[in-house]
Amino acid sequence: MTGGLTTVPVSTPTAGSIVQETRTSPFVHHVESLLARTEYRRCDKGEDLEDIYRLRYKAYRSNDMVPDSENQTISDELDEAPNVYRFGVYVDQRLVSTLRIHHVTLETPLSPSTKAFGDIVRPMLERGDSFVCPSRFASDPDWTRIYPHLPYVVLRLAPMACFHFAAPYGLSTVREDHAGFYKRIYYSEQISEPRSYPGVYNRVVLYRTNAHANKERFFKRFPFFKSTPMEQRLLFSRPAGGELGPLTILPTAKYYREAA
Repeated sequence: MTGGLTTVPVSTPTAGSIVQETRTSPFVHHVESLLARTEYRRCDKGEDLEDIYRLRYKAYRSNDMVPDSENQTISDELDEAPNVYRFGVYVDQRLVSTLRIHHVTLETPLSPSTKAFGDIVRPMLERGDSFVCPSRFASDPDWTRIYPHLPYVVLRLAPMACFHFAAPYGLSTVREDHAGFYKRIYYSEQISEPRSYPGVYNRVVLYRTNAHANKERFFKRFPFFKSTPMEQRLLFSRPAGGELGPLTILPTAKYYREAA
């Protein structure tokens, strides 16, 4: 899940805070309250797409991950891959975060993970496996301190993609100094040695989680990761020829809570 790669906001919770918070209802309440004000938007063209490219640049510059750029946007060839899904995350109709997801199969193998760790990933694909590869996670530095629970709202997109596509694995190509965060959130295991990655100062490592095997663990710890099949279809289904996709998609985790 990285940069090609992933930027973790400054307010990323520590290991101890995650363990402690998930034992108490206030943590879940805070995330669900933020989720109730959230909209997801799939950005395929026009101003929405330019907005998330500018947001990436703003977030990466604030963390000294990239040099100054005249156009103040960040995108790469993987943004144009046929298996890409680029999302803007809006709170109170304001763009505050973004995430990119690739659904990777043998027929559509493009992703940061195959780019950096092709020798590990391609044998998985040749065995018939598929996976979801999140990347380009970035949040507006002006809002991460105001919304400290924002990472959970954004990162629920990745397991939703695994469930929608029936992809057994989620693969995260992450900077070494960010790897622990994904291990704690997704129960991921490291399956590579550190390597260099184009455009990233730090070395990166490959982490893997079995989303389906960990599904009940996800939902017990983070009940706001739950979603309806309709939400998943709206987020990840391609519109038929001549049809328009939904402008925004509202999270559906609250319906599970209300039905409980």
